Amino acid sequence: MTALSRARRRLRRATAGDRGSATAFGLFLIVVVLVLAGVMVEAGNAMSARGHATDIAQQAARAGADELDLAALRTTGVVRIDPAAARTAATAFLAQVGERGTVTVTTTEVAVTVTVTRPGILVPLLGIETITVEATATAVPITG
Repeated sequence: MTALSRARRRLRRATAGDRGSATAFGLFLIVVVLVLAGVMVEAGNAMSARGHATDIAQQAARAGADELDLAALRTTGVVRIDPAAARTAATAFLAQVGERGTVTVTTTEVAVTVTVTRPGILVPLLGIETITVEATATAVPITG
């Protein structure tokens, strides 16, 4: 018996109990990697939706805060927001960009909460059709 045949026999005996276990482990690892990739894709989608909602809320709040009560400013020099005009301006901005939200106005600040709904990329496989995020921003008029 040659050294090569003895080495082959030893190798066969050493691996005799491992039939198929590497295949099962490999398939398990592939599933884990695919699930983690899916989580990363959906997390990126949610982060993008949150950034978009924040941007829209900030812009709508600034649009509302630009609407000053000019009569009060000219007669008393007091800088304050015209609530009706501010609400109209912020709501018009939301409509212009096609998003929905709520606008709260006082004479000193405008608060806008925007709700953004995006379709899921991979989560429809789990029965979740959309991702919904909210963002709130406030703005005040510049006084100095």
